[in-house]
Amino acid sequence: MIEVEAHQQLRAFLREQGKPYWSHHLTMARLVARALRLGRSALMQTDALSRYHGRYRLSYLVPMLMWQEPIVLVATEAVQQRLLMVEIPQLRTCIQTSKAIRTGDRIPSPDFQGLLLTTPEAWLSDRLYQHGRFPDGMPTIFDGVDDLEAWAFAQLTTHIQPGDWDALMLACPSHADTIRDTRVQLTKSIFQRPANPYDCCLLELFEQKVLAALFQELQHSDPTPETHSLPTAWGRFSKAFQLDNQLVWADISRRQGQFSLHCGPVTVAPALAPLWSQQSVVLIGGALDVDAEATVYRQRLGLDDLTCLKFTPDRQDELIQLYLPERLPMPNTPEFQWALIREMHSLLRVSVGIQGLTVLLVDDVPLKAQVGSVLAAEFGSRVQVERTCLDDNAVLVTGWEFWRQHQAVLPAPHLLAIATLPIPSLENPLVAGRVAHYKKLRQDWFRLYLLPEALAELQRAIAPVRDHQGIVALLDSRIVHRNYGQQVLNALQPVVRLNYLDPNMFDQPDYLVLD
Repeated sequence: MIEVEAHQQLRAFLREQGKPYWSHHLTMARLVARALRLGRSALMQTDALSRYHGRYRLSYLVPMLMWQEPIVLVATEAVQQRLLMVEIPQLRTCIQTSKAIRTGDRIPSPDFQGLLLTTPEAWLSDRLYQHGRFPDGMPTIFDGVDDLEAWAFAQLTTHIQPGDWDALMLACPSHADTIRDTRVQLTKSIFQRPANPYDCCLLELFEQKVLAALFQELQHSDPTPETHSLPTAWGRFSKAFQLDNQLVWADISRRQGQFSLHCGPVTVAPALAPLWSQQSVVLIGGALDVDAEATVYRQRLGLDDLTCLKFTPDRQDELIQLYLPERLPMPNTPEFQWALIREMHSLLRVSVGIQGLTVLLVDDVPLKAQVGSVLAAEFGSRVQVERTCLDDNAVLVTGWEFWRQHQAVLPAPHLLAIATLPIPSLENPLVAGRVAHYKKLRQDWFRLYLLPEALAELQRAIAPVRDHQGIVALLDSRIVHRNYGQQVLNALQPVVRLNYLDPNMFDQPDYLVLD
């Protein structure tokens, strides 16, 4: 059976390399091979550090290369380049296989029997809009499904840019006055909204009715050929706009006096659910769900009947030290700002002389600037705010988005201090729109949406610290005082908890083990 062959081939390769890169290599290889043989879908959770390094990829590559039928691997272009330049050449020195390997956005030919590497955008676009570039029934392995919901949302979202209004007037000249009046009404209404840090707003009922009236006139009032051939962007937007449970919002550029419109689903599950039955899939990700069965994750992705497995992290290699002060003010109190600055100041003073990067995660924009300026007053130019050109002993003050985008190219920090949990803000119009949807269905919007988002973001953020058992300082006292705090601690496992700040904690800390 392919399970036995994949196990033997991978074990021989790992022995030849001299050390196992990941303790679950052989288990995952057998499970992927079994899923291919039985045609049964599976969901596998590795851990945030394995996802960060991608060290589990040998486990699915071996059975894929040994599979005698065509197979698709869906991964980002960066991952594809890594596989083609490093992992696959290494494996081919040990594993005898003649399987053809191609990259592209479709199966090269009907008789193709090889391995096709494609991007999430290409695969999702084909399956969602039925282009027929990937035949039904072809086994598919999805690497990095931590971002699958975001990828699907991007594919399902339609856009109207400022220039599209002119294109619509050119395509429908007999309705130019109506189109112009609609744009003026929307511009006046949208720009009357107060500014927010996200530079966007949900369209109110009045504004949606203005758009609906425009589409109705274009499609029904004058049934000439021009009204049935809207420009592509408007045709897609109009179709999405008429669906139920859609978020319709505007991105605002106040300096240019322009706005762009967007329409996307509140949840991607209804659109994705029919896709999973068209072929067997193996979905592999890191920080997907605290639950081994990934109940919340599966609900949000429309996944039903499939095998679920969660690999336990290696306590010896992935342990982090957790400093969690218990007497800090709550983040929503006026006292929190200066208490946070004092705590971060103490952390930096304790770590003086320790070589390595220190990262302070502060998402509040005014507070981030203030923390940076206060700390720079004492620690000088080693304190930088959201920069990538850093000294060896630098202190980086950054928000979550910047850290997410650049953590792969920055050195692994020896100390990561987190001001507040990355719980999505209800001030973000898109977050508020999704929360309103959960409330409408009388569902627990915090535990089904906000908390899973925060835990996934948190696990990915601290992954680099696990490389050398560094220190994570969580300065959000809600972990101590809220009933969801234990879930946060469970998501951070394996950890040891530090009792106090001491220079020696960077070497051999006095700690309390968390069960």
